[in-house]
Amino acid sequence: MGHREDLLAGAKRCLAEKGFAATTARDIVAASGTNLASIGYHFGSKDALLNAAIIDSFDDWDDEIAHALRSGTRNNPVDRLEAFLDGVVAALTRDRSTAVASVQAYARAEHTPELRDQIADAYDRGRRSVAALILDVAEDEIDERTALQLGSLALSLVNGLVLQTLLDPERAPSGGDLAAALRALAPLGSAEKD
Repeated sequence: MGHREDLLAGAKRCLAEKGFAATTARDIVAASGTNLASIGYHFGSKDALLNAAIIDSFDDWDDEIAHALRSGTRNNPVDRLEAFLDGVVAALTRDRSTAVASVQAYARAEHTPELRDQIADAYDRGRRSVAALILDVAEDEIDERTALQLGSLALSLVNGLVLQTLLDPERAPSGGDLAAALRALAPLGSAEKD
């Protein structure tokens, strides 16, 4: 790996161990085996590096969850959504610290326009990706409306599920609980159209 990749890996370790707010440039340098100047050269600032690391962590989770979902046999979209949500909880259980760091990043985004834009871009990409997973089609088959509607619904469920699981894992819903709620709503929606 080059210094850029070493810095990203070190920053991700620091986020997991110390959190977003408590990580210093020196912490990252120690974790990455690089030097302070390389942070400025590759990222411009420690904050920009941490922003990149948290976005990269989102992508790592997405890849892990997508792999788990593809390896299962789920026949319909709600079953695939359930598996996706259960994959989120499993990833959260294995790597709670990354989820905590992401919540800290959301709070920082209010006062850091660059981070807010990066997270918004990650959500934009994520909507299409998640919708494709749920519908079991290629991403290029997902139109803008489907990405906005289905992808946004799934990501909204993810955000709420992550927060509830972080705060109270014993009483947080499972992917199965949320999928059951959607299945229960489906007949109600059909009845209203009649």
